[in-house]
Amino acid sequence: MDSRRKFLRNSFMIAGSASLPIDSIANETTKLDKALPPVAEIPTGFKNTYIKNIFVTENEFRNAKPSVVPAPSFQQAKEILPVPYWNGNPGAIDMYWKAWEMAFKNIKSPAPTSGFTASYLDTAYNGNIFMWDSTFITMFARYGNKAYPFQQTLDNFYAKQHPDGFICREIWGESGEDCFHRYDPTSTGPNIIPWSELEYFKQFGDLSRIHKIFPVLCGYYQWLKLNRTWQDGSYWTSGWGAGMDNQPRVKKEYNQIYSHGHMTWLDACLQQLFVAKIIVDFGFHVERWQEIEDIEEETTFLKKYIKEQLWDPKTNFLYDKYADGSLGTFKSIGAYWALWSDILEPEELKKFAAHLSDTNTFARKHPIPSMPANHEKYQADGRYWQGGVWAPTNYMVIAGLRKNKMHKQAFDLAIKHHQQVMQVFKDTGTFWEYYAPEAVTPGLLARPDFVGWTGLVPISILFECIIGINTNLQDKTITWDVRLLEEHGIDRYPIGENGMLSFKAATRTNEKQKPELTIQSNMAMKLNLSWAGGSQSYDIKIGSNKF
Repeated sequence: MDSRRKFLRNSFMIAGSASLPIDSIANETTKLDKALPPVAEIPTGFKNTYIKNIFVTENEFRNAKPSVVPAPSFQQAKEILPVPYWNGNPGAIDMYWKAWEMAFKNIKSPAPTSGFTASYLDTAYNGNIFMWDSTFITMFARYGNKAYPFQQTLDNFYAKQHPDGFICREIWGESGEDCFHRYDPTSTGPNIIPWSELEYFKQFGDLSRIHKIFPVLCGYYQWLKLNRTWQDGSYWTSGWGAGMDNQPRVKKEYNQIYSHGHMTWLDACLQQLFVAKIIVDFGFHVERWQEIEDIEEETTFLKKYIKEQLWDPKTNFLYDKYADGSLGTFKSIGAYWALWSDILEPEELKKFAAHLSDTNTFARKHPIPSMPANHEKYQADGRYWQGGVWAPTNYMVIAGLRKNKMHKQAFDLAIKHHQQVMQVFKDTGTFWEYYAPEAVTPGLLARPDFVGWTGLVPISILFECIIGINTNLQDKTITWDVRLLEEHGIDRYPIGENGMLSFKAATRTNEKQKPELTIQSNMAMKLNLSWAGGSQSYDIKIGSNKF
């Protein structure tokens, strides 16, 4: 079986089988093989139909020479990486270091024939690179930036941008060719790469990188606007394009994995609104905001459209919209991209977030399942996106709650999620692609050794949502929301080009007690401290600080 047919077959078995009984997989994959044309009949060339995007002409990555950065050993990197500690919880620390050990083993150099421009942290899936995965991988990997330039993982997508702005969501690791034609409904998405770049910029302040990536992000955004919208301006995608392969979102006559279903896809609209604001912000940093007025104007349209067309005040939830104008009823975890889009009023947001605490829907033994437990298609073993608990979407929800100052709810979910992943880690010795919502086990058919985006849990969830530290170099602020009662902290925490901080919170007897903090810093910053009993701001000076 040639590599293309083998990939399609395997992809169907992983994505498609999640919605099928196990004994049907063989029959369905046989049908798939028969449906494929003979290899010789698959067209390999197309006429040039590109309309060039002006921003793409500035894309420096497309003609860049490969940059191969030798990876240090894990033991070498360990002397540089941040060092968390959490009194009485050695399992969390063991899990943290194991994630980094696996990550450093997964660093790859570009294949000679790939045309990739940089060494990268592999997706840990099938040898290809994925836009969806790589975005989340770099979200945790940035904490290792002093040891290795992980952010350049995204450069390989930028290098493969088409003249019209298109970037494929999956690219063959060996050949560097797109896995899908650009007009295939499954060819691209989700558009969330700017989020990773924003978090990296907030932590390290690399303005030169913003100058380089700005035209790439603008060109890709504009391609989506031209090629992934309906007449009313709303966005569409597909199961694969949304990254949540087999959720039962489209009507039954459509294929839930491959088809757009002639439907307005809620998460695609929310993501475009989210990243449009990021791109506009980048435009101000590089003094090019005048060139993207179309993107800024669309934020106003999308915010109004989503609220008026996709929000249901009766159920306090957001839904997809069908071709006939009717609103769907399926509660997808993808709706929680709204936490990043500022479309709901405070009371609406509170009711929307309350679904996460509802034991009939998302509050399961391992929160948060990708679809509600009271849906007929929900599977206790996860079945991929039919209830599976995934590190990237959990991170999106938990960090989104923190963004909206819903700190207690975010912390409670983070602790439960972290504990479940840690117990499976203790039982199996590794991390998994996704997890079952009703048991302390990996999800059905989940891949092991998945670092990969599951590195978010032992690293980003620990740092940002359990220990509670987040930074923004642009306004020189550190936000620390202290929820733990045990002594805890992080040493060698990186900020900016040369910044290095050490954080320590002393043991407390109750959550209302004001934390006692010790912070060592080689740069001046502002600390915004919060805890269950109050909040306070301090100036961090160079040297040792006690608050």
